[in-house]
Amino acid sequence: MIGKNLARVERWLGLAAICAMCCLPVASQAQKLPAGFVYLRDIDPTILQDMRYAGSNNFVGRPLWGYEAAECVVKREVGALLKSVQEELAPQKLSLKMFDCYRPTRAVADMVAWSRDGKETVASKRYNPAFAKADLFRLGYIATRSGHSTGAALDLSLVDLKADNSATFDPAKDYGDCTANAGLRAPDGSVDMGTGYDCADVKSHTAAKSITAAQRRWRETLLLVMARRGFVNYSKEWWHFSLPGAGGQAYDFPITPRK
Repeated sequence: MIGKNLARVERWLGLAAICAMCCLPVASQAQKLPAGFVYLRDIDPTILQDMRYAGSNNFVGRPLWGYEAAECVVKREVGALLKSVQEELAPQKLSLKMFDCYRPTRAVADMVAWSRDGKETVASKRYNPAFAKADLFRLGYIATRSGHSTGAALDLSLVDLKADNSATFDPAKDYGDCTANAGLRAPDGSVDMGTGYDCADVKSHTAAKSITAAQRRWRETLLLVMARRGFVNYSKEWWHFSLPGAGGQAYDFPITPRK
């Protein structure tokens, strides 16, 4: 089954490259979202966003195909529930921070192509220090089909608004890998969950035993507020949640700037 999926992805890569060249003159233009989708900023502008795949601070080390703007796009009902979560967190001086929301299928194809190019990079080893990137699919950290493409899956964390969150990612700096202590790994302006975002390691498993009591409390806080709205966590990634029943078909429209 994986072989068939990868074959389909390879065919898609060729078509995507042709389409990308044809569309270059209008790539930066904003477009209307499909029915049922919204920009999260239009639902709740107080929710923080650090859209990793629109920049270079990710395991690929560059923007992924289809991320033409650093914006969180979700199904409308998902956005309404996130607003409710944010309202619960506000009295505690906490905030959600979004790392990824809707993901075009062309971005998923880009991840597949990256995983198969045979090149290990500094960025990739920072995110998956224990094994080769070709193993990411086999181990369940990346899939050839993603719930993100339906607009009903999310990657997110919590931010302590009382803390100093001013440190920013410096691409020229030699950070520790994603399993290192918070002071050594790349800063992301969020609470210490025990690993960085997108860390492909057993330490990122939501119920990992190798984290501290304080890190576990932060994970449990995030789980609780999300579960109250019906979101389900993926056990291998403390940051990944989906809303059952809100998915449907996978989409491939690019993420463009809000009008």
